[in-house]
Amino acid sequence: MASESSPPAGQPQPFKLILGSSSVARKHILEEMGLEFQVMTADIDEKAIRRENPDDLVMVLAEAKLWKCVASCCKIRTVRIGFEVVVHKGIIREKPTTKEEARQFLKGYSGGHVSTVGSVVVTNLTTGKRIGSLDKAEVYFHDIPDEVIENLIDEGVVFRVAGGLLLEHPLTLPFVEAVVGSSDSVMGLSKEIADRLIHDALSSI
Repeated sequence: MASESSPPAGQPQPFKLILGSSSVARKHILEEMGLEFQVMTADIDEKAIRRENPDDLVMVLAEAKLWKCVASCCKIRTVRIGFEVVVHKGIIREKPTTKEEARQFLKGYSGGHVSTVGSVVVTNLTTGKRIGSLDKAEVYFHDIPDEVIENLIDEGVVFRVAGGLLLEHPLTLPFVEAVVGSSDSVMGLSKEIADRLIHDALSSI
């Protein structure tokens, strides 16, 4: 059943949507939701914005990206921004920057578990209404062979995601024991939260 924010098949979408992220996974999730959108990346120095608490960090980074996008938009009705970090043993992990760091991350997940903390912020540029929500999940792994870890690193895709964590990758997926929360949350955007926030941002109340 289509929600109020996701138009029925064959009907035009009653609003314009900007995805303020270059994430392939987030684009794929919005496409699965049946939403039409424009991608607008927000070029900010993420490393210059620091918070010790992962909940605070993902929200302040999402807000920073949001305002960067808002400054470039005038007549588009809604903007959606998502940001995610991985938390392993209490340590915040963003995108790995070296092969050794990626290797350390992935070996740490092997036979253990990791949490993801994400944020979704939606702004209606017509009314100025802005709402956001945190999104959390956990992933439990079987032992991941060193060969698989090295193949992931050589492929290079781990450097484009928080914590080098790729739940949906065919090399990673066989070693996922369980997911607490939704898989799309781990991938960077909860469909349920995005749909609810878009609907709420478009509401006049």
